[in-house]
Parts: sequence; C-alpha cells; structure tokens
Amino acid sequence: MAQPVQPIIIIKRKKGGHGGHHGGAWKVAYADFVTAMMALFIVLWLLSSSEQVQKAVGGYFTDPQGKGKDIGNGLRGAGSESLPIHKDDMKKLKEKLEQAVKDTGSLEKIKDHIVITVTGEGLRVELIEDEKGMFFDSGSPNPTAYGKDLLLTLAEEIGKLPNKVTMEGHTDARPFASRTDYSNWELSTDRANAARRWMQEHGVKADQVTQVRGFADQSLRDPAKPEDASNRRITLIIQYQKQEPRAESKDAEAKDAEAKDAEAKEAEGKKGREHNSEPQKPDSQKAEAKPAQTHAKATVEPHTK
Repeated sequence: MAQPVQPIIIIKRKKGGHGGHHGGAWKVAYADFVTAMMALFIVLWLLSSSEQVQKAVGGYFTDPQGKGKDIGNGLRGAGSESLPIHKDDMKKLKEKLEQAVKDTGSLEKIKDHIVITVTGEGLRVELIEDEKGMFFDSGSPNPTAYGKDLLLTLAEEIGKLPNKVTMEGHTDARPFASRTDYSNWELSTDRANAARRWMQEHGVKADQVTQVRGFADQSLRDPAKPEDASNRRITLIIQYQKQEPRAESKDAEAKDAEAKDAEAKEAEGKKGREHNSEPQKPDSQKAEAKPAQTHAKATVEPHTK
C-alpha cells in the first residue's frame, strides 16, 4: 500500500529591519555646547573690558532702540560711539559733525554759516545768521526750516554721546524796537531755549543740556562791527569729559610705591648693621674690671672687738 505524500511545508521567516534612524539628537547637544562656549567667551571678554565698554554693552541690551539716558543707550546699536569724548577725541568729533552736515542735502547751501572749532571749553558749534535770517526768523525765537534741519542733524549725533552740552544765544547791537517789554536779552535767551527744545525732541537726552545762556550783544563775534548780522548766532558747546587715569599710569604709581618701600627697608637695614658694627670692649678688660671690684670689697673688713 502506497504511503501518502507528505505535504511540503515551507516556512518563510522575514528578517526584521534595522531600527529606525535615531535622528540628530547629538547635533542638538553639540549646538547647545557651542552656544554655551560662545556665551562663556563673551562673558570673559566683558569682564576683561573697561567699565565704559561694560556700561555701553549693558545699556544696549537694556534699551536697544537707544532712547535711554545711560551711557550706551543713546547709540541706536552703534556700540562704541557712546563712549565719552575727551579732549584728545574732539578733532574726530569735529570731522564727524562736518561730514554729517555735508551728507544732509538740505544743508549744502548753508554749510558756510556753520563754524565748528575746538576750544578750551569744548567743541564749539556756531550757527551764524545772515541779514535775511538763516536759522531764525528776524526778531523771532522760532527756527526756520534750515534751522530745524540743522538742529535735528546735530541732535542725532550729539545725542549718541554722554558729554554735557551748553547752549548760548547771541544778538547784534541793534536795539529790539518792535516791543518795549522785550529786548535782545529775552531774544537771545528764547532762541537758545527754542533750539534746546527742538534738539531734545530729536535725540538729545533730557539731562544732557546743563546750561542755557543768553548774552544779548555782550559777546560779539565781530566787535569792530557790532551791528553786523554775523553777531547773531546760536552756539552749542560740547563739553570735555574728564578722562580717567589709564591702567598703565596706575601700574606705574604702584611700582613707584613699591620702590619707595624697598628703599625705606634697605635704609633701615643699613642703619641696623652700622649700629651692630660699633666697637665693644674686649673680654679681657671686662675680666680685669671684676677682680678690681673684688679686691676693693676685700680691703674693707668689718671692725671686730
């Protein structure tokens, strides 16, 4: 009897595929590490920088738009421009203001009426009038269109600095005849004050202007011609800022103090050595002195009955 044919059973086993891709987790960790290192280097750089740079950077993060009052806040993100302008830097500031005036197209025609000079008090910026009234209407404290454009340009540049500003108003010797209760004194002061208000509205900080002066005709630009229009002017004085002693000078002072201390110690040591080197009596003389005293005592004997 034939045996039944066993069916052939074929088992197919599917090999499981590799696990899914693990993704970029290591990339995220590496990016975090690089960011932390960059932050560390920035902190180390700030710690080694001067106090002024630290204030400038801190002021930017406090007020990025540059409308604050602290050092570094009036920069509009311009970094080092917030650092104080000292006497040695006034020439650079002068060139910068002159370039800003040239770059303003509306001021091209009046650039000859703007005089910028470095003086003992600070950087002096003079806005000199003409017969028609270049910067202010004749007999009025209201600035003209040219005056507003120029004051706005100056305000944007001066407002970036921590230096203090003094504003002055001057007139010629012609008496103010339009009103009996108004003179050149009031006119010169009102013009300087109007310039201050306009500049503070367009960049100059509220506490940056320290004085507003009105001189009338008492400080003429051309004393030989007291009634000349060039005597009518507005003056801005960007005052010097006291320069802090550099680290090099501090180190030199410390070295000088150390040298003086070393000299004093050396002098004291020399004096001590001289004192110790003084001649002393030999031991033989000391020994001779003792027997003499003993002999003297021996000759004096008590009287006995």
